[in-house]
Amino acid sequence: MAKPVGFIGLGRMGLRMITTLARGGAEAIVYDASPEALGRAAELEGVTAAASGADLAARCGVVFTALPNNDIVRAVYLGEKGIREGGQPGLVTCDCSTVAPEVSEELHGLLAAKSIHHLDTPMLGSTPQAETGEIFFIVAGDEAHLPTVAPYLEIMGKGHRFVGPPGTANKMKLMHNVLGAINAVAVSEILAMGVKAEVNLKDFYDVVCNGGGQAYSTYFKSRAMRVAEGNFDPTFTVELMNKDVNMAVELAERLGGPLNIMQATKAAYNRAVEEGWDQEDFSAVTHLAEQKIGRTLSGK
Repeated sequence: MAKPVGFIGLGRMGLRMITTLARGGAEAIVYDASPEALGRAAELEGVTAAASGADLAARCGVVFTALPNNDIVRAVYLGEKGIREGGQPGLVTCDCSTVAPEVSEELHGLLAAKSIHHLDTPMLGSTPQAETGEIFFIVAGDEAHLPTVAPYLEIMGKGHRFVGPPGTANKMKLMHNVLGAINAVAVSEILAMGVKAEVNLKDFYDVVCNGGGQAYSTYFKSRAMRVAEGNFDPTFTVELMNKDVNMAVELAERLGGPLNIMQATKAAYNRAVEEGWDQEDFSAVTHLAEQKIGRTLSGK
């Protein structure tokens, strides 16, 4: 960790991640387009603010980014005063954003022309895991550069796995998130069924979580009673899940894979955004099932 580590993107996840890095003793330089977010991060011990992405990249040996979408990722890396402009040969960049695999592949190629080494490192976990340093990182690119970034991954996370060439990590992340979204839609319909059948949802929760059957999932364990109680406080929003589901379906369409359940899930999340639930937790897709049965699960 000779040079400072850089971090760009200080939103819901990024601010917690840089806080964890600072708490772990890393010297860090940060940048965000929001002056307010940048100011909050720069108050942390051992953290200083950069004037731009290029300024940050010029001063760091490793740079992490946590950004909302494909276009912003491209702009931060390739745009004016971006990482490519300021980065020096040997810099290793890690994009923790969930983006289309072709974006990761594009960045890898264009940055390599300046001898900058790019890894796609999307994350499993949301704000609670970022807060406690328990993110799991999926890593793809040139494995030779993994040892350079591993010390930072170990501060911010509970583990990481290298999975293959550029873009592979984001392929896996999209597969993972669409499977989680399918779980959310399925659980919402089952809980609505339980309400209509006058089943005690706490009893059902205990049966699924403790009975040893095949219906159990981590989504069910973490969300079923929350949504049954009407709690949709966000750790990962409908808006972000909708973005990921749409990208996953686009990838599946290009690959010619099966799409029936994914298409239904995409339609549900598109509708959830249209209904104005985009800033609620991604479990708020449950509201569609509530509309169908004409009442909330919680009775509120």
